[in-house]
Amino acid sequence: MRIKNTWALVLLGLPVAFLTAFFIVPFLVVVVTSLKDAEGAWTGANYARMLGDVYYLETMLVTLRIALWVVITTFVIGYPLAYYMTMVVKNKLIRRLFYVIIVVPLFTSNIVRAFGWIVLLGRRGLVNDALLSLGIIERPILWLYTETSIVIGLSYIMTPFMVLTIASVLQNIDRSLLDAARDLGGSAPATFWLVTFPLSIPGVVAGSLIVFTLSVSAYVTPAILSGGKVIVMPMLIFQQYASVFNFQFGATLAVGLLVTTFIIIIAYLFCIERKGKTA
Repeated sequence: MRIKNTWALVLLGLPVAFLTAFFIVPFLVVVVTSLKDAEGAWTGANYARMLGDVYYLETMLVTLRIALWVVITTFVIGYPLAYYMTMVVKNKLIRRLFYVIIVVPLFTSNIVRAFGWIVLLGRRGLVNDALLSLGIIERPILWLYTETSIVIGLSYIMTPFMVLTIASVLQNIDRSLLDAARDLGGSAPATFWLVTFPLSIPGVVAGSLIVFTLSVSAYVTPAILSGGKVIVMPMLIFQQYASVFNFQFGATLAVGLLVTTFIIIIAYLFCIERKGKTA
């Protein structure tokens, strides 16, 4: 019994030690750095500067707005795809092929994918040329260097996370519940909205949280697709560390972004839980 307890403590201690060494300790270092000035004295001036300057608050709003649009876009694209893979496709080989197609883009660097979108969304890119040839538009649309281009680029990167998370929940739904709903006279749309979708909510919540947090902290894709015209918080943080060398204020921006994201996630989970209890 003691041997089992010892192994349990070892197995539990390793991940705890890893998280402590590579997450908690660095985070505490960043927090402490944000509360000091260039001379090392304790101060709250960094937070006063961040909260008192409209520029940083607007940048935070832009970052959160882009992340929200990415969540909505990936959900609109990812849910039907996940549903089709798990509920419609019966052949296991074809289903595995779908999974491979979804996962393969993750092996490509974000930098390569971002530059690929520059080629596609340019004034004379494939998208504009196709729309012009079809007569849908009369002149090229300015996709690049806007929030729209960032949302498109991030949505392409984040969609696999949404699809895989929702699919993992959908494939575990008891099919007998769906059969029972149909036997009771429920139509296909009614069965979906009253049975399938409510049971898949945990996957939607988990997928949206993953996509939101990754989008909020994304740097490479916004930096490339914005062309410096749209600024998000990770770009400001990188600028403070790598260009201005103001580590104290860079740490303040990082803590501000993390705390804001954490508050939004807690509020989101609270609303989901409250709605679930009242349903």
